[in-house]
Amino acid sequence: MIRTGIGYDSHRFAEGRRFVLGGVEIPSDVGLLGHSDADALIHALIDALLGAVAAGDIGQHFSDSDPTWKDADSRKLLASVMSELEAGHWRVMNVDATVVAERPKLAPYIVRMRESLAALLHVEVSQVSVKAKTNEGMDAVGHSEGIAVWAVATVESTSGENVTKDF
Repeated sequence: MIRTGIGYDSHRFAEGRRFVLGGVEIPSDVGLLGHSDADALIHALIDALLGAVAAGDIGQHFSDSDPTWKDADSRKLLASVMSELEAGHWRVMNVDATVVAERPKLAPYIVRMRESLAALLHVEVSQVSVKAKTNEGMDAVGHSEGIAVWAVATVESTSGENVTKDF
């Protein structure tokens, strides 16, 4: 059984915050505002993975009203989701993500993001795609107010069954 999920996340820029994307800290004069470290790429991937197995969304698992997740490292959130997926007999086949941001320039960090995500997802780097685009000056993202990320994840049941496990 093969299933696919779609994820989305966006965060505003904020002064005095680190800019972390795909588990990689990127030098920037601004970071992303959020309850956790605001890693929008990992958050979108988490939603895509949860969607693929019909297990809700990131907010149901890591509520922004729960102080446990305040300033949390999103890599730990993804590791938790991966543990649950594997316990439910799912494995990641492929992920693809598009980051939309006017700044900072992300191209120099794409390979490191792919490597970081591959390690967290327990897959080869060739199974992880990350692309960076701009919004050509249109809308809030185009006006450099923040970033947006879309992600798609394809998973396969390792048990051969069409199973949805409640996390």
